[in-house]
Amino acid sequence: MTTEIKFLDLHRQYQEIRGEVDTAIANVIAEAAFISGPYARSFEQEFARYLGAAHCVGVGNGTDALEIAFEALDLPAGSEVIVPANSFIASSEAVTRSGLRVVFCACDPRTYTLDLADVRARITPATSAIVAVHLYGHPCDMDPLRTLAKEFDLRIIEDCAQAHGAEYRQRRVGTLGDLACFSFYPGKNLGAYGDGGAIVAQDAGLAERCRMIANHGRKDKYNHEFEGRNSRLDGLQAAILSAKLRHLDTWTERRITAAWAYRAGLADIPELTLPVAAEWARHVYHLFVIRTSRRDALQAHLQARQIQTGVHYPLALPALAAYRHLHQQTATDGMNAELLSLPMGDHLTPGEIDMVIRAVRDFFGG
Repeated sequence: MTTEIKFLDLHRQYQEIRGEVDTAIANVIAEAAFISGPYARSFEQEFARYLGAAHCVGVGNGTDALEIAFEALDLPAGSEVIVPANSFIASSEAVTRSGLRVVFCACDPRTYTLDLADVRARITPATSAIVAVHLYGHPCDMDPLRTLAKEFDLRIIEDCAQAHGAEYRQRRVGTLGDLACFSFYPGKNLGAYGDGGAIVAQDAGLAERCRMIANHGRKDKYNHEFEGRNSRLDGLQAAILSAKLRHLDTWTERRITAAWAYRAGLADIPELTLPVAAEWARHVYHLFVIRTSRRDALQAHLQARQIQTGVHYPLALPALAAYRHLHQQTATDGMNAELLSLPMGDHLTPGEIDMVIRAVRDFFGG
């Protein structure tokens, strides 16, 4: 019987570091340090140090991180925020839920990040910010984006939900915009065992503002300077993240190795478009996304071989029911019908990678 090749295997990852994780959980329970507390503070410091950032604020999840970031930046009500059309809805719903207007732009068909020419074309006097989504683990081209933002006096929010440890010109993403937002959803490169998120800042005032918003608008207990919200990283998730952070670079190297193996094994198939890594980027391969006009048939073929795949994302954001009323579209919206994500993660063995390659090659005739 053929063993199923999982898209992502978090149980296998847990078995690798079971002792560290179990000890971390037991310590939190023993100290009843469940909400914020010493384990959350410790992780915030460790993660900031890992990124090379000045400040890190743990919050409840990645979507909260984005919404809190928008509130902290105090952008003009109703102003426009440019968001790439191919991303998870959190990148855009945080805009509209913050009283701002989303403007979708095209993605670079090679890196799947912001198409800078299209970003420039969509800037108007009403534009206040740009969301730089480091999609699939590949960084945006941040230097020209920062130049563009400076030219038009715009803020940059980095959406790093899929890019833990990714680098742009030897700087970790999360340190290149006004604020950066991370998700620790379990399936992320650095994932908790539940929801979690973080906001990263270089500016102490912005970081403090984010922390207060996430903690009911207060610095001290019952001293509420304004109305905030309840979005705090809990101690259990923080302790688990601290244990896993020590392994993140090792796991990332496994992802990179898997990606290079896929590329080598599939490079000569003309019907496939493979992901690239720009020469200035450290791509951390949250996902390994290929494109083919025969996507659905290939996915069915792989499923029959017991190889799990995913589609990220079936529809461009402007095509979702939530946004059809905006009547927006971009030049790259149509590529979503061709996207297919192959198994990717630190769990993959060389033998499993080879089985995926052989199955894809068999579909395209060897």
